[in-house]
Amino acid sequence: MKEYQQLKDLIASMEEDMTKFSEKGNALAGARARKALQEIKKAAQALRFAIQEQKKKNKEA
Repeated sequence: MKEYQQLKDLIASMEEDMTKFSEKGNALAGARARKALQEIKKAAQALRFAIQEQKKKNKEA
């Protein structure tokens, strides 16, 4: 599923900012991490909907 890959990519892209924020206290990295988390939330919701749609299709088949 493309939604799952997108979610994985978003999480991977956030890693550098989380390291900068947690180890070095970089406030801007923390802001970028929060923004990435918002995008992750949206991607997770899209994945939930895609899974639900696939379940419906599987029942119909």
